[in-house]
Amino acid sequence: MSGRAQLMWDEAVTGYDFGPDHPMDPVRLVLTRRLVDAFGLDREVDVVSAKPAGESTLRLVHREDYIEAVKAASADPGAADPAYGLGTADDPAFAGMHEVSALIAGQSVGAAEAVWRGEALHAVNFAGGLHHAMPGGASGFCIYNDASLAIARLLELGAERVAYVDVDVHHGDGVQAAFWEDPRVLTISLHEHPRTLFPQTGWPEETGAEGPAEGSAVNVALPAGTGDAGWLRAFHAVVPELIADFRPQVLVTQHGADTHFEDPLAHLAVSLDAQRAVQVACHDLAHEYADGKWIALGGGGYAVVEVVPRSWTHLVAIAAGRAVEPTAVIPEGWRQEVFARTRQLAPARMTDGRWPVAYADWESGYDPADRLDQAVVAARRAVFPLRGLLA
Repeated sequence: MSGRAQLMWDEAVTGYDFGPDHPMDPVRLVLTRRLVDAFGLDREVDVVSAKPAGESTLRLVHREDYIEAVKAASADPGAADPAYGLGTADDPAFAGMHEVSALIAGQSVGAAEAVWRGEALHAVNFAGGLHHAMPGGASGFCIYNDASLAIARLLELGAERVAYVDVDVHHGDGVQAAFWEDPRVLTISLHEHPRTLFPQTGWPEETGAEGPAEGSAVNVALPAGTGDAGWLRAFHAVVPELIADFRPQVLVTQHGADTHFEDPLAHLAVSLDAQRAVQVACHDLAHEYADGKWIALGGGGYAVVEVVPRSWTHLVAIAAGRAVEPTAVIPEGWRQEVFARTRQLAPARMTDGRWPVAYADWESGYDPADRLDQAVVAARRAVFPLRGLLA
């Protein structure tokens, strides 16, 4: 097995562009890639461009009629069918949509293949993590569900236990739906409570289909306003114990940066430093329980200058084994490029000034009147007994 990580990248992924007024601005991908280079991380990883996902691969998750609808909208955006979630405010149709969506999916599938076959220990596709796309429809800025496709490819290659951990501010509903009836896949999502945020799913009672898959879906619904200490407390109160019990052969993680306090579309109050801490934790869990096999994806994140590039550069650095210190000064050349492209002032350091981030371990006891602790208790009580664990 190669000890080097792979960074999945093709400049063409920046064509995933819903238009100038849409919050998912592809400049976030460009700036992340340039910041990776600015820190010299491109020399510490193998930069790989995988081929687009073909139709047989897309059909591992998506219905054939939906794929045909995407292709039709891609060829003629004016013909997009809203019945498939296309041509909507969230998912406007654009020329070439099928091709670039398949390319992003292909990067995640390629990452899965490389890690499973031992060509790389870790692989990162920060253009991926499009976790809302459903088998039969687009949703929440997501056309094809690359995370689900990567997992489905792992199963096709022979994996018997794949764990998926999603720390985007939004519920990882599309991945949960894809594997709702499959006990080989454990999906864990930490997200803002569905009462206050799209897609209004991800309640702790959603635990998988009755039968063998019951207990294979885990949802930690966090109260709006949750900050660093609560977010890390919830993660460590739920995720490590489940991963230790499940012992996945591969760990797939989704690192949407929209939990950040500056993100304009959600209501958590997490810092870049806490995001980095969870990235480190996921890396360590992969090594402890999955022989180091780790596929890390991007996701949401709409503070496209201040947050996303720094968060995902930390992710690439951790995967490369060359972690960037939070206090590191950001190279001036990158900051100048940010201003040239966006007319925004770039951050000066790789931290929000909160490192190291402190939190209270769950083992120290919990407060039944605390809303964060109530969310953790609800998730544990819903799932842990189904898996033979103490709630």
